[in-house]
Amino acid sequence: MAAKQCQECKRKLMGRADKKFCSDQCRTTHNNRLNSDRNKLMRNINNLLRRNRRILESLNPKGKTKVSKTRLLEEGFKFNYFTNEWTTGKGKLYRYVYDYGYTKINDNTYFLVVREDYVD
Repeated sequence: MAAKQCQECKRKLMGRADKKFCSDQCRTTHNNRLNSDRNKLMRNINNLLRRNRRILESLNPKGKTKVSKTRLLEEGFKFNYFTNEWTTGKGKLYRYVYDYGYTKINDNTYFLVVREDYVD
């Protein structure tokens, strides 16, 4: 029976029969390499979400305000990146980036809000 090798560095493994790596460093390196593409995509999306939240927070210091679409775009806001949607009983759609939300008033104006009861 051939000796088992570490899946990362190919050193001979000693110990448990189901052991796959010779050290925590090899295990971590192996998993980071396998997940790097997915991690990069997730990191980029999370960065966009954080940026959108910072923009909404900076434009809405008092908790409720109106702002132009032009201003949001000038700040770098990406309308396709949000964390959730909520529709009021009257059918008004709010999109949220974590606890900061916005809804379209007309073609060039948005109403910004802060949702304080976000964590249920």
